[in-house]
Amino acid sequence: MSVRVRFAPSPTGALHIGGVRTALYNYLLAKKSGGQFIIRIEDTDQSRYVEGAEDYILNALEWCGIVPDEGPKTGGDYGPYRQSDRKSLYKQYADKLISEGKAYYAFDTPEELDEMRERLKEARMANPQYNAISRNQMKNSLTMSAEEVNQKLESGEQYVIRFKMPKNDDVRFKDVVRDWVVVNTTTLDDKVLMKSDGMPTYHLANIVDDHLMEITHVIRGEEWLPSAPLHVLLYEAFGWQAPQFAHLPLLLKPDGNGKLSKRAADQLGFPIFPLNWTDPETGELSKGFKESGYLPEAFMNFLSLLGWNPGTEQELFSMEELISEFSLERINKSGAKFDIEKAKWFNQQYLKNKSNDELAQMLKAETNIDVDFELLSTIAGSMKERITFISDIVESGDFFFNAPQTYDEKTVNKKWTTEAVHKLTDFANEIGQLESISPEEAKEKFMEVLSKDNTPLGKVMPALRLALTGAGGGPDLMEIISILGTKETASRIRKAIEVLKTSN
Repeated sequence: MSVRVRFAPSPTGALHIGGVRTALYNYLLAKKSGGQFIIRIEDTDQSRYVEGAEDYILNALEWCGIVPDEGPKTGGDYGPYRQSDRKSLYKQYADKLISEGKAYYAFDTPEELDEMRERLKEARMANPQYNAISRNQMKNSLTMSAEEVNQKLESGEQYVIRFKMPKNDDVRFKDVVRDWVVVNTTTLDDKVLMKSDGMPTYHLANIVDDHLMEITHVIRGEEWLPSAPLHVLLYEAFGWQAPQFAHLPLLLKPDGNGKLSKRAADQLGFPIFPLNWTDPETGELSKGFKESGYLPEAFMNFLSLLGWNPGTEQELFSMEELISEFSLERINKSGAKFDIEKAKWFNQQYLKNKSNDELAQMLKAETNIDVDFELLSTIAGSMKERITFISDIVESGDFFFNAPQTYDEKTVNKKWTTEAVHKLTDFANEIGQLESISPEEAKEKFMEVLSKDNTPLGKVMPALRLALTGAGGGPDLMEIISILGTKETASRIRKAIEVLKTSN
């Protein structure tokens, strides 16, 4: 059977980067295997539904380059791909389990459930839950006569359908990441499969949909590992072949202490969502990786290595290379520390590898800067080795577009000397007569001025940079002169001489 995998988010808010990584790993396996990657929206819990969340999730994945073969927007032969549109499918499967004695009706009220938990707490039960023991004291079709059950059903009394967990049975399944997992059913409760509103719970809908959509591999977060034994039992109860499971390690805070949360990301000042997200209830804006200046390909490369190891020293991977190299067997068991500095490094590398024209096009798209494209491309080339984000070209390279209004005080105090001013005056006079100048010609002219009385380069170069940029450091100075042009260079030198006092 062809590999078929799915990413099944719930539209309860923005898409966490842990979810993006899950989608990415599913996508990589599908593409490597020549299979299909499916997006399915799991919106069975209508009480947690958030308006706009589904569109956000789909748009975020599209920005990341994770394109589904089947899904709510794409369509496909196994739809609908939204669980609320599949509601009529699930009841027949719950009824089948009831008819075979593998599930049962439960009519307990919320108050009766609370009383049950309190009784179990008083009896010092470590884990008070509705299970193979406590169900015998509750109001359900296992403790009631068939006549009573039918009467309650016909009268429209509210109920849920619970799975009948086997007593004291070992559930064994092999996880691709964690190898064999064994759980005894004494630790498991009788999970609700159908809710009182007629909607299935995640557990039932997930199993039914994965079966009907012929999913071969379930790749999901570690937080779903406790639910896996129930899912294995449900597959057995229906007589269906279970898919291969792979539970991914957690994304951890940078210090490794605990799961990476939105609160932790906010405190440390970095994004946790791929795109900007505005909370519909509070109006709070959470900035996304896209709006923070990250390239989607750099973001994907960074995320791919949070939990997966290619087995080599290679760090930079195109999507095609990730697809070629990816395997579930090389996913780590332990959690991955999230390092935003590493994310920035990836962004730097991808920007450096872009052509000057590509950078200029990105800059034009993201800013209102009104500069000739060819000049902007040259500026981008001068700055590309020093930037982390495309906006840095404008922010750190503001001197390319505007003459400095202030000057670095430390450099002024140390390097703005009478000797430097004399040499800068001569240099301004020399190049001010030229129409244009290359970096090589600028260096030649500058060295000519210094050689007249053997003035050391270090006596004047910092002052020249200060006059042109207002700063004590930056890109190659001769490139700056060539880009600014002879007239602007001479003008800036003369302005600095006019406003700055020499230190001696």
